[in-house]
Amino acid sequence: MTKRQRLTISHLPNAEKLIGLRFTAKERQLMLANLNEQLAAYEKLRAIPIDNGVPPALSFDPRVPGMTFETSQRRIRFSKVKRPRLPDSVEDIAFWPITQLAALIRTKQISAVELTKLYLDRLQRYDPILKCVITFTDDLALQQARRADREIARGEYRGLLHGIPYGAKDLLATRGRRTTWGAEPYRDQVPDINATVIDRLEAAGAVLIAKLSVGALAWGDVWLDGVMTKNPWNLEEGSSGSSAGSGSATAAGLVGFAIGTETLGSIVSPSNRCRVTGLRPTFGRVSRYGAMALSWSMDKIGPLCRRVEDCAIVFDAIRGADGRDLSVTAYPFNYDVRLDVKQLRVGYVKSAFEKRRENKANDDETLRVLKSLGINLIPIELPRFPYNAMTIILFAEAAAAFDELTRSHRDDLLARQVKDAWPNVFRHSRLIPAVEYIQANRIRSLAMQAMHAALHAAQIDVYVVPSFDEADLTRTNLTGHPAVVVPNGVTRKGHSSSITFTGKLYGEAAALLVAKAYQDATNFHARKPELPSN
Repeated sequence: MTKRQRLTISHLPNAEKLIGLRFTAKERQLMLANLNEQLAAYEKLRAIPIDNGVPPALSFDPRVPGMTFETSQRRIRFSKVKRPRLPDSVEDIAFWPITQLAALIRTKQISAVELTKLYLDRLQRYDPILKCVITFTDDLALQQARRADREIARGEYRGLLHGIPYGAKDLLATRGRRTTWGAEPYRDQVPDINATVIDRLEAAGAVLIAKLSVGALAWGDVWLDGVMTKNPWNLEEGSSGSSAGSGSATAAGLVGFAIGTETLGSIVSPSNRCRVTGLRPTFGRVSRYGAMALSWSMDKIGPLCRRVEDCAIVFDAIRGADGRDLSVTAYPFNYDVRLDVKQLRVGYVKSAFEKRRENKANDDETLRVLKSLGINLIPIELPRFPYNAMTIILFAEAAAAFDELTRSHRDDLLARQVKDAWPNVFRHSRLIPAVEYIQANRIRSLAMQAMHAALHAAQIDVYVVPSFDEADLTRTNLTGHPAVVVPNGVTRKGHSSSITFTGKLYGEAAALLVAKAYQDATNFHARKPELPSN
């Protein structure tokens, strides 16, 4: 270390101000040698290259003492679909749910190749308007679709996703094809692996037709070169992020379903804005191997679909341990459409529904619909902690994930250089003290324990909450709870509105079933945006 780099006593008072502490002159003198040793240690650590995919040695576990979970996997039962009839206008099926598309393929009324070409045509037609695709995968898609048709012809039917075209958020690695993370420094990145989710969907027979847009490094709906993905319902606004393309393409009928990710709202937000259904699984349910890491203790992968049951079908295909992401647990997913949801204890966060907000009327109507289904809604309140203050956990982990980008100043290449965009967050998060990061995680443990105690005391299986109740969105992303977000109308100002059904840890099945009961009783999911011809 050169003399210019060495710390002196004069540096310390300002450094103390950054962390909100004050030391005496004697304490500063005693600390000085250690601080210079630490600075030298930082340089040695920084000399070792660390790939984004390398996790820290410490892993987050959302379970707390006293919890018990189902351990036996029972037969999963989805809805039975009557043999559908191919409409005169094949274009109409672009908005059909997976269950109906699967029935068309299984009964050979349409081939996987024909369905794939239909969606590829729609992608090519509407992407110039919506800006939801980063990379088309036509050649791979047609190859996978032809294989699906051959297998189905031989009687080798893999299940409901066999031959169904989908799109993947472009932070999931695809072997030999660029995976840009929506960010300029990585625009030409070509991985030599597939993400586990990509492999599992291929094993299920699904057909990958596009890598969909992701807000740069999983923030917002603006990606390479400042391009913004549009909301099909209102082309004057973005689709929201960061699963921007996944929400937009699904809403516009350009894919059969899509895969997104969430760290702090990136499935919930575009699902709300684009009026689609999204599932954010429990933390540790789906392997993140091959996915861009932002926060090792908060990142989650899940589907965005047109129907609740579609989310259940896709989730079933991608869940489970792979031996690569060691945070993944192997609890069962006992989805059974025959279950009477009146047998479940469903709560609602009373104080959240009482708040004045633009979508209050739609949320109140949601409660009325649920009650009309015979569901006994139980008022609950959830633990209050400084959840927003605890987001330094995400910021510190994200800054570590992209440390080299910051130190190399290649963060200047990103199009968005504003207060809340990642380049600025990575920079200021370098000044988060390690002690505060650990303390925030300890408070997180208290919040997790309090959350379990509250749900256990009320014996709640699922609870309902406005999708953008800020406390709950941050709370549940920190505690790792699963959530299903479903459209529930449009506000008087013309903005999209949604409701969220939150399950217990590993309780996706119950949350999905209650959400499905609500969705089946309404028709918001059946509406289609009107898109102009390009």
